[in-house]
Amino acid sequence: MTDSLLFSPIDLRGIRAKNRIVLSPMCQYSAADGHPTDWHLVNLGKVAQGGAGIVMAEASAVEARGRITHGDLGLWDDAHIAGHRRITDFVRSQGAIPAVQIAHAGRKASMQRPWFGNGPLDATDADRGDRAWETVAASAVALGEGWIRPAELRPADLATMREAFGAAARRSMAAGYDVVEVHGAHGYLLNTFLSPLSNHRTDAYGGDLANRMRFPLEIAEVVRASVPDDRPVFFRVSSVDDAEGGSGLDDTITFATELQRRGIDVIDCSTGGILGSATAAARSTLSRGPGFQIPFAERIRAAVGIKTMAVGLILTGRQAEDALREGRADLIAIGREALFNPNWPVHAAMELGVDPDFAQWPAQYGWWLTRRETVLRKAGVERQGLSYTGAESRKWG
Repeated sequence: MTDSLLFSPIDLRGIRAKNRIVLSPMCQYSAADGHPTDWHLVNLGKVAQGGAGIVMAEASAVEARGRITHGDLGLWDDAHIAGHRRITDFVRSQGAIPAVQIAHAGRKASMQRPWFGNGPLDATDADRGDRAWETVAASAVALGEGWIRPAELRPADLATMREAFGAAARRSMAAGYDVVEVHGAHGYLLNTFLSPLSNHRTDAYGGDLANRMRFPLEIAEVVRASVPDDRPVFFRVSSVDDAEGGSGLDDTITFATELQRRGIDVIDCSTGGILGSATAAARSTLSRGPGFQIPFAERIRAAVGIKTMAVGLILTGRQAEDALREGRADLIAIGREALFNPNWPVHAAMELGVDPDFAQWPAQYGWWLTRRETVLRKAGVERQGLSYTGAESRKWG
């Protein structure tokens, strides 16, 4: 395939990504007081080496109390900029576009790191130094039994929060990121305003959809104004709450229409999370399988006329290519599959026949791999996509 859409460039305002593959933001819970560590450099750097067009750093909190866990990244302080800059410099050196998601966890803040339980912080966590902190949300409604009851944000608090998002966006630019994504999904702060399940306010920020959208749209405006005109802004949504009485796809289409009017360039189409983990299949009413969230990206793209990013169990290059060719999305986000295989992009290129000669690999790898191919061919072993065939491969395999 020489005309692959997956491996064609895409222009987003003033930047050009070399392909349509995006590393989806995935929390690593390994920051130190919000500062990136060597873990983040290697985690993001190896996917940049693996050929992704855009590499998006995980949710970075706009204020300290907006972290999910004590291990979350931050952009609430100028002191965080240098650590992020180290990452963006390396990602860019590999030909990828560095991106970052900025976020506030809202009522899902003050949580345990997943390997300590993934629930609310308790005395055991305090003993290891991870103490609970105050949480805030659209309304004073806890996530569930045993969770901290958040304080409802007052009008003055909303102004402070708008400035926090704007300042984090400006720090993102200072840190060298070319794309900023606002996290408005998965039950975090902005999603608690959007969903009727978590927004019980009686002021101008609660009630009907127009009011529930008001604060997230204000955040979109602030972030858009804080990012240069030649840099794109993405917005991640929960396309559906996936919970009885929650927001549905028609609500999200209305919201996406308003985001587009405010200069948002791409809608990142996820689902769920308002009542717990967005990845908890046991709670979900959706039929979860490969590409199960692609239809949401397709519907929003068609209804609004905005670029969308598909995410969710996209496993193969062919699956991603087909989604783009069928007009279902403009970008393909790879998350846990990239953890399983950081070289997913270059492997997808081989699968699709786009890169038979390792030209898309880093030169330090391609030099060796082309010579290996020569040896294998002489031994009677032929590569077809990612598989090797021939009598010798069977003999030695």
